[in-house]
Formats: sequence, C-alpha cells, structure tokens
Amino acid sequence: MHPQTIELLRAGPGLRHTLTVLHFGTPGSGPVATIQAALHADEVPAMLVAQALRGQLAALEAAGHLRGEVRLIPVANPVGLAQQVLGIDQGRFDLRDGLNFNRGYADVTEGAAALLAGRLGADPAANAALVRTALAQAAESLPAATPVQDLKRHLLRLAVASDIVLDLHCDHEAAMHLYASTPHAATAVEFGALLGAQAVLLAEESGDSPFDEACSRPWPALQQRFPAHPLTAGCFSATVELRGQADTDHALAAQDAAAIVEFLRRHGIVDGAPAPLPPALCEPTQLASSEPVTSPQTGVVVFHVRPGETVSAGQPVADIVDVETGQAVPVLAQSAGVLYARIATRWALPGSRIAKIAGRTLARTGKLLGA
Repeated sequence: MHPQTIELLRAGPGLRHTLTVLHFGTPGSGPVATIQAALHADEVPAMLVAQALRGQLAALEAAGHLRGEVRLIPVANPVGLAQQVLGIDQGRFDLRDGLNFNRGYADVTEGAAALLAGRLGADPAANAALVRTALAQAAESLPAATPVQDLKRHLLRLAVASDIVLDLHCDHEAAMHLYASTPHAATAVEFGALLGAQAVLLAEESGDSPFDEACSRPWPALQQRFPAHPLTAGCFSATVELRGQADTDHALAAQDAAAIVEFLRRHGIVDGAPAPLPPALCEPTQLASSEPVTSPQTGVVVFHVRPGETVSAGQPVADIVDVETGQAVPVLAQSAGVLYARIATRWALPGSRIAKIAGRTLARTGKLLGA
C-alpha cells in the first residue's frame, strides 16, 4: 500500500484540509478501480466499509493477488467532516453556500475531446488508453477557487480515468441499494446481486451532475463525438447506498467489503476464479419511476413499512399525526415496489420527502435525486 496525501486549498489562515488516497497494486499493471467513502461526510457506514476494504486489499496485495490498481479514498470529504452546527454533523451540504457535496461535478467531455482531436485510431484498446489520459488531464485543468472546488477537482481527477468507480454512501434508514447508468444495467445487476441490493436504480441523466455520472458520462459522449474510431464502454460507475446511517457493524462492513472485492475479481482487478454469482434480490428499475413519498401535512411520522419491504399501490406507508388536532392522515403509496429508504427523523413538514419506493409506473422528469 502506498499512501498519498493531497493538501487542499486553504479557506483561511490556520484552516487546512488534506485528502488521503491509499494506492494498492502497481500502476499500469491492469484495470483501475477508484473507491471513495462518504462524499456526504456524515454517512459514516461508508467510512467503516472503507476500513474493512483497506484490510482486505492490503492482504490481497501482500499475497500478490492484485492484477490491477485500486485507489481507496477512506474519507472523501474532509471539508464536510469538519462541519458541525450545535454539535450535529452537517456533511451533506457545504455550509459556505448550501450546495450539495455530491452535485455540480464538471463535465470534462469537451476538454478531453480537444486533447483527443486527431489522435484516435482503429485500435479500441489504444483509443481507451488515450481517452483515460485525456480525461485525467481535462479534470486536472479544472479551475478551483475554493477548498470544495479543489476537493471536487481532485476527486474527479483520481476517478474519471478509472475502469470502475464506486462512490460509497448511505441513506437515512434504508435497505442496501445502488444507482448506476442505464447503459451499464447488466453490470449494475451483477454488482447488486453481490451486495444483496434490494433496489438497483438506473438513469442516463439524473440531474445536477452527481459524482458517479461525471465519471461515466464522458465515454458515450466521446463515442458520439468520434464515431469513426472504436471506443469501449469505458467506465462503470455506481453510487452504493450502504443501508442507513446507524448501520455501523463490523460484520456487515466486512461482508460489504468482501462483496466489493469479489466484484473487482470478476472484472480482472483481483486475481483468482470468481465465486458463483448469488441470485439477485431485485430487478433493476428506472430512477425516473422511483416514487418520492411526501408528507401532506406537518406532524409526527408513524411508519407502517420498513426498508426492504414490498408495497402495493394504495397501501398505507405511514401516518402523519397532527399534534394540535390529533388527526392522523395516512400516506399511501402511488405505485407498487420496494420501499428502499425512509427518513430517520419522525417529524415531517408539508411536501417533505419521507420515503422512497422503487416502482415501475411513474415517469418523473427533471432532477430525479432530490436535494
């Protein structure tokens, strides 16, 4: 293992943040995977899984079983991790401007295309190598005037040229689930089966440019830009939601890390014969068909459905109890599917999202991920 420390732009005198990257394997020896934890800094189960991965990858490296390179970023957001308000962690949004740490990543397609002009040929593998170099260079040249912009630039530079990018998160209270791009549906299903995911949500464009899409999006765009030159599918990227915020358990973390290692083995980064693929616990669904269950009024939330349970259209998901009148208003599911996440608090405001259902009948447009 080779540790690397990257110092971010300073926000002011005495304010210093660093990004740690753990490099496993030999650069240039095979496929590359970049795995980062807790881009939303208060999603701590991701950081525990990263530590389990650290141990498993170190053992594989020592035994000579790494055929490629793994870049592990165990704390992807040191800026957000330092944010507290009245003793409560605030890692989802930048307190400077209120922006989500997992939104607004740059599209480096144009920068890479300018570097690739006149250089691509007829060999798909050679073209892929040129594309990866161009993507990394385009990300490196992005402007950065604040610590968060610098953080995003470094994270994108490290990941955008990878074969596999795994962005480890968690939800409030949730079953294991993941987000991936529609063109990589088969790989997402494979990965979901290994993880035991109960929802696999697909989209070509979810809105607001999250990190995983910023890594995978340039490849199809460059295929369209240079149709005369063969290009591979490039990068499989996924956002992995490691259940809920309270699901910090050593056994679960070791299990999740082992599933990730098995995925890397199946894609040529870890040596050895792959284990049989377990049966998938769900079929993939479109993110546009997921249902954001919202509260009709202010009140106490009383759930009737746990994460991972299946609901039918019209089934009560929760009651919202008005604390002034005592009236309990039921919240009904619009579509059938798996309730894969719900809020951890039990107080709702009108229109606030309290749960999510992986359905099939809705056709939402616009920003599909929410805030």
